[in-house]
Amino acid sequence: MSQPISVQVDDGDLALLTDLYQLTMLQAYWKESMQERATFSLYFRKLPPTRRFMLACGQQHAAALASRLRFSSSALSRLAGTGKLDDAFLDWLAGWRFTGDIWTLPEGTPVFPNEPFLEVDAPIAEAQLLESLIMNLVQLETVLASKAVRLVMAAQGRPVVDFGMRRMHGVDAAVRGVRAYRTAGLAATSNVLGGLRHDLEINGTMAHSYILAHDSEREAFRAFARHYPDTTLLVDTHDTLEGVRMVIELMAEEPDLRVSAIRLDSGDLGELAHRSRTLLDEAGFEEIKIIASSGLDEYRIQELVEDGAPIDAFGVGTQMGVSADAPVIDLSYKLVEYAGIPRVKHSTGKVNLPGRKQLYRRRDAQGRYAGDIIASRDEAIVDGEPLLVPLVQGGKLDESVMAMAADARERVRNSLAEMPEALTRLAPGESNYPVKLSEQLKRLQQR
Repeated sequence: MSQPISVQVDDGDLALLTDLYQLTMLQAYWKESMQERATFSLYFRKLPPTRRFMLACGQQHAAALASRLRFSSSALSRLAGTGKLDDAFLDWLAGWRFTGDIWTLPEGTPVFPNEPFLEVDAPIAEAQLLESLIMNLVQLETVLASKAVRLVMAAQGRPVVDFGMRRMHGVDAAVRGVRAYRTAGLAATSNVLGGLRHDLEINGTMAHSYILAHDSEREAFRAFARHYPDTTLLVDTHDTLEGVRMVIELMAEEPDLRVSAIRLDSGDLGELAHRSRTLLDEAGFEEIKIIASSGLDEYRIQELVEDGAPIDAFGVGTQMGVSADAPVIDLSYKLVEYAGIPRVKHSTGKVNLPGRKQLYRRRDAQGRYAGDIIASRDEAIVDGEPLLVPLVQGGKLDESVMAMAADARERVRNSLAEMPEALTRLAPGESNYPVKLSEQLKRLQQR
């Protein structure tokens, strides 16, 4: 019998969102009675060429999800049907619970190569199972938040709105992406479900199809403005400047019509914005704002802002929704300690930092970022603010720490103000931000 069509992963199936080798390794650990405590660290080794930092996003939500992970009877029945796992092991999985600890960076923390997003301390079979799920959750939201914050920086205080849902990679990405956008500082989203679920204002205008469905552009403008006072009208279906003139004429004819903005969605946005602004101002409609969309990315927005284009807000779709220039970071989730013994992978170009760690951020006298130190977690005195916090302890989620996720948007805003100028440049290039190892961690790695 076929499975019912679904567009989401139910909580009861979440434990199956893993790679097969995680389950086969778990069964091997179980058969070998390997139950000692392990530590796994999540990090990336190299920034994408167009990024000077990544915005860590999703790790606290991933940790919260891990704390309630279970194998449902339905999930176990389907696993049994594969014939790949022993019945006795499946019986053991029925009682599987996460009992360990998870330390995470707060949502919205700028992060650099080799710095841990989170570390999982737990019996090895518990920590191992989380790998695929955690990497999936953190990868998506970090990539999208890191792209979105660049658009926020480029806009220099002008609102940026998410228009990207239709071209994103699946419904899960479209909904979870809104949480990343909210963290990064976007003003609104056109995505109704994402906005309602993640408490971001929902915003939108109209499509060209609405204009074309009417016998004239004028009729469409009049009807829509009557339906939705203070609306935004899309003026480029036929001729952009003629569309602007038509809006002006309608408002002169019907003083009760209220239009709050026009939207430019094609052509030379800078020139059209200037000419539209002139037409509106000369007609006495200085209060009507101009919104621009159409293939925008951070470089085009920066160019428009620096050229003085009178654009009040930007709508960004595809380039942000798929993070077109840097759609992936090569996250790693590596075993760094087992049974109290630090572990190191020595593969060429893939050496990891051993042992449980803490990340410290140093600031200069003006409160600006001065550099980071990656240290062993048990080091007593390290210069800087410790960033990793224990979110899950003994399998239990600390709700007071989880509440820090609600402050992510403000955390990002503060971080942008505290960064050295080199980190906030949009052009590709090295940030030269210093990330060092503590002396104790250096000795441990050498040993």
